[in-house]
Amino acid sequence: MTKVSKREPPCRCVPGPARPVRPGGWRQPGPGARPARRPGPPRPAAPALRLGSPRPRLRLIGLALTLVMTAFVVRLLQVQAVDAGTYTAKAEQNRYVVHTLPAERGGITDRNGVALASTVDAYDITADPTMFTREQLKIGDGPEQAAALLAPILGEEQKDLVAQLRPENEELRYVRLARRQTPQVWNQIKDLKTALTKKAETDKSVVNVLAGVFADPSSKRVYPGGDLAAAILGWVGADGKGGGGLERQLDKTLAGEDGKIRYAQSGGRQVPTAGSTETPAVPGSDVELTIDRDIQWAAQHAISEQVEKSKADGGYVIVQDTATGEILAMANSPGFDPGDLAHADPDALGNAALQDAFEPGSTAKVLSMAAVLEENAATPMTHLTVPNRLKRGDRLFKDDVDHPTWYLTLNGVLAKSSNIGTIMATGELGKTQAEANKVLYSYMRKFGLGGYSGLGFPGETKGILAPPEQWSTSQQYTIPFGQGVSINALQAASIYSTIANGGVRVEPTLVRGTKGDDGRFTPAPEPEKTRVISEKTAKTLARMLESVVDDEEGTGTKARIPGYRVAGKTGTANRVDPATGQYKGYTSSFAGFAPADKPRVTVYCAIQNATEGSYFGGQICGPIYKQVMEFALKTLQVPPTGAAPANLPVTFKP
Repeated sequence: MTKVSKREPPCRCVPGPARPVRPGGWRQPGPGARPARRPGPPRPAAPALRLGSPRPRLRLIGLALTLVMTAFVVRLLQVQAVDAGTYTAKAEQNRYVVHTLPAERGGITDRNGVALASTVDAYDITADPTMFTREQLKIGDGPEQAAALLAPILGEEQKDLVAQLRPENEELRYVRLARRQTPQVWNQIKDLKTALTKKAETDKSVVNVLAGVFADPSSKRVYPGGDLAAAILGWVGADGKGGGGLERQLDKTLAGEDGKIRYAQSGGRQVPTAGSTETPAVPGSDVELTIDRDIQWAAQHAISEQVEKSKADGGYVIVQDTATGEILAMANSPGFDPGDLAHADPDALGNAALQDAFEPGSTAKVLSMAAVLEENAATPMTHLTVPNRLKRGDRLFKDDVDHPTWYLTLNGVLAKSSNIGTIMATGELGKTQAEANKVLYSYMRKFGLGGYSGLGFPGETKGILAPPEQWSTSQQYTIPFGQGVSINALQAASIYSTIANGGVRVEPTLVRGTKGDDGRFTPAPEPEKTRVISEKTAKTLARMLESVVDDEEGTGTKARIPGYRVAGKTGTANRVDPATGQYKGYTSSFAGFAPADKPRVTVYCAIQNATEGSYFGGQICGPIYKQVMEFALKTLQVPPTGAAPANLPVTFKP
């Protein structure tokens, strides 16, 4: 059987003429096809894109880059070479901070080492106002909330604190809210800050409004005795400098020298690894005074009581060591508390015992007697017939009381404080009144009148003592009994200390010495000593002054001290009103020393313008003298001498 292959049947196609092929590969269409389009006119050829030369652009870009790089290079050279030092300094300033290390102010003690003024740790409360803004705290009343918390602690007005925490200068980074606050105050603020911080960690609605409050270590001056010896000590101002009294006079000694510390900081905190430099502060020296705290207290207590009782303008008491010139007490009334100046009377912020100039009155008669005795113009037993009135110059002089003619010894003139008798006695100092005036003036100057005491105390007056050729007709006769001349309380006390010291004036002193930070004590320079009258004259005057106190005819009987011989003198002078310059009221005084035969202590007391009760010096100042002198003698353990008083005669029979 023949196999048939499964192939497609062969195509029976009749070959025809070949179709022409168009250019481009197209074939001529066959039958039935659409007729071919006739070729149109030839299209113009698209112009060829020709790029410009890139070189100009490259040059422009290169030039721009060159200029930019040149600017960077120039600026770099300026920063690193030309202005390198300036920028380094600015960088150091921003990175490093310098704080002052305040020196500890030296203390002031009495002669026994009892503190009268000392320095304790304190803090200046400060703030950064930029930390109280709305942007920082996310609240608008941050300063108000902070002020409300701080005001009762700092004792400041809330509105004042708000003004500081929201200053006009929005870039201000530092304000001082309160100066010299105690550690307890800063601890209160720190506790509040801590409490707010902890609460803010758990309660997102709480904001620590005290985060911008800080403290700078400082110091505070304190006065343990309050107003005790305030007139002597003075005070320290807000700037840390002495503002009055010894605090001002000895400011350089007490203040020391501040130090400095420089360290790096970041975020307000010290960078421990960056190193620091420190110049330590040099503490001030301690000052030891001649004052005895207990005697000062007794004097201040006594004068304050009497000033209040007499409704007086004021008063002072001086207590002095007769041999050394050291001032054991200097009390004033009214006084002030140097630790609380805000409540102090501005008129009391001084040392009236040194700053007030007043007419001493009869306590100055001892100067006239010293001149008369030293010049041998009379003796204690010299007889003087004293009339009720005495005409001299253009005036008629009298004593404080009307009296019949007195027959007095020179001792009696002093004991009874006769103005007329004193005028008569001093008239014997020269052949003429002009000569007598010159002699009396010379002794007054030797005793220290018309000059400074030597203390160098701020505001001290030297009084008023005109040269004798300038004395008016009346002054020639009033100055011998203490009118027409002005002194301060220390000058008055120094007169009696000079007599008590055998006629040698020792310059008064308030400072015994200083003690540096090394603990070494440096005594004060020895005071200047001047012989004023002879020892014989001084002893005679002491016996005459005893008659003022011991004799029943004397004016100072209220100053008697049982067991002790007392020498003293009363004074009652017309007072010049400092406001009007006219005489108004009286200056009442008493001066003296004890024991009279072996002097150790001088006490002087004066009260200005007593308006209630007696105004006589013997009546209101005599008791103060007695009270203060008794206390001083006991404190210093001065025993009575046991010797009998001189009992010089006061009168004579014509």
